[in-house]
Order: sequence, then C-alpha cells, then structure tokens
Amino acid sequence: MANTRTVTIINGDGIGPEVMGATLRVLEALKLPLEFDHRDAGTEVIAKYGTNLPHETVEAVLRSGVALKGPTGTVVGGGMPSANVSLRKRLDLYSSLRPVKSVPNVKTRYEDVDLIVVRENTEGLYVGIEHIIVPGVVESLKIITEKASTRIARFAFEHARKMGRKKVTAVHKANIMKLSDGLFLDCCRKVGREFPEIQYEEVIIDNLCMQLVKDPSRFDVMVLENLYGDIISDLCAGLVGGLGVVPGANIGERTAVFEAVHGTAPDIAGKGIANPTALLMSSVMMLDWMGLTEESKRVQGALQTVYGNGKIRTGDLGGSATTREFTDAIIAAL
Repeated sequence: MANTRTVTIINGDGIGPEVMGATLRVLEALKLPLEFDHRDAGTEVIAKYGTNLPHETVEAVLRSGVALKGPTGTVVGGGMPSANVSLRKRLDLYSSLRPVKSVPNVKTRYEDVDLIVVRENTEGLYVGIEHIIVPGVVESLKIITEKASTRIARFAFEHARKMGRKKVTAVHKANIMKLSDGLFLDCCRKVGREFPEIQYEEVIIDNLCMQLVKDPSRFDVMVLENLYGDIISDLCAGLVGGLGVVPGANIGERTAVFEAVHGTAPDIAGKGIANPTALLMSSVMMLDWMGLTEESKRVQGALQTVYGNGKIRTGDLGGSATTREFTDAIIAAL
C-alpha cells in the first residue's frame, strides 16, 4: 500500500491485550494506510527481557514516531522504575495531554465538562532522585528547569490556540515552594504574554482541587508540573465517569505515544468484558495527530453514537456487553 505508515503497538499488561485487540479491529475497519508493529513492555515481559521496557521497543517507537499503548503495571514501593515513566524519559515525551469531556449517557455529578489537562512529563518529583540521608530520613529532589517549564507552557498555549480555547490556568504551590514553583510560574507568564488573545490565570493547587469539585466549568486548559498534573488529570477523569472514558497522549518533539490511562484491571483480565473506550479515544487523538482527521472524526462519531443510544455498554458503566459486542457496535456505527 502506498504511503503506508507504521504504528508501534504495545499491548501492555492485564486487560491491555483485550482493549488493544478491540481498538485495532476498529482501526482495521477504517482501511487506513497503517501497518502495526507489535512490541513488548510492562511487568508481564520482565521474565523474558529482564526489564519492563526492552531497548527494542524504544527503538521501534523512535523509528515509527508514533505508538499506541495499553496499560502497563508498576510495582508499588519497590522493583524497577515504571515502564511509563521510563518511556517518557527515553523518548523525551515532555507533554502529557489529557482532554476530559462528558460522555453521552454516562451519568455523573456534572454535565458538559470540557477540560484539557497539560502536564509536564519529564521532571519535578518524578525524576525519582531519592536517597537515604541517615536511617529513617529520606530526601527526594524536585527538579524544575526553565527549559522544561517554558516548553510545557508553550505547548499549553499553542494547543489552546489550536483548539480555540479561551483560557489557560497555571497551577502551582509557589506560596510555599517559592523557587521551584516560582520558576515554573515565571516561565508561564513569559509565554502567556505571547498569546494576548488567551486569558491567563494562576491558581494554587489545593484551591484548584476545591474549585474543580465545586464548578469545573470555570476552567478550560490547565498547565501543571508533573506530580500536580498526575493527580489533577485523574481528579478530572472522575468528573466524567472515570479513567475508562478518558484518553491520553504523551507528546514530544519527534514522537508521540497514545495510551489508555486506566489501570491493568487484573481482576477482569481474560474475561472478555473490558471496556476499550479509553484506548479507542486515544486512537482518535492519534489519528488526528497523524493528520488523518476524517478517520479520527469517524471513530469519535461512532463512539458518540453508541454511547448516545445508551443500549450497548460494558459492565463498568452498568451494562452487560462484552468487549467484542461493544466493539462490534462501534464498527457498525463507523
């Protein structure tokens, strides 16, 4: 096929292979000029490779420039670093982009939520620089740089402009961390002056949590450091029904990884009842990023149709459809 483009596929752990299989069925139904290169990552491949992120997988993503990824597990409180964090570092995927939007017929406490969370992905406390000073005392270093802060601020404002958004909110704790969060804010302010048509504001992280729960409609695009962004992106997902109905992307200068942001759900793995919506939504973002905008709209429209009629939904959303039945409905609605 002429002009065929390769997408690196990483199934991940738990329900990863099932939701990936469903998503690939939908993409194949579109008859796109894509070929899929399957690679390994996650806790379930450690025995085979001695690592949760094989070098071959990173090289494959560098070659293709784009990957679609299922959820990968991470050991809590020990073991090797997260495959997700390692992949973001190795590929310099500096921006985590998480659009959060209400889904038809998914009832929550809020209606018409439409937020975008832009999270800096490479530094902050997530650099993982920790050491024991003396027994019983551990120091963890938070790294904030002008380069990374400026880069993520520019990404947020440029994305806001591209999407026709009106406001960017920089989230911080500079009242306490005056140097680190102060530098982050200074960079956001400088970039914001280059976008006069976009309103700019600053909100302290704890106040943001309260304001989001009271009235999420007062926010539009939020730009945050790594840890704050991780927490707030999940909080925002809870406003629309959970991580199962929210997509995610990790974007760098030359590569991008689109992934389901929910967990591996080992309790339902292999049962054929997992909800592939989050990965399908992530594939919508991927197609749009690749310039396949019409196909992106078709998948988005099919999701809207299936959720809109309210008849077919998986168990996590109160229905009884299997993964295959839900996927069949999406394909029929394309």
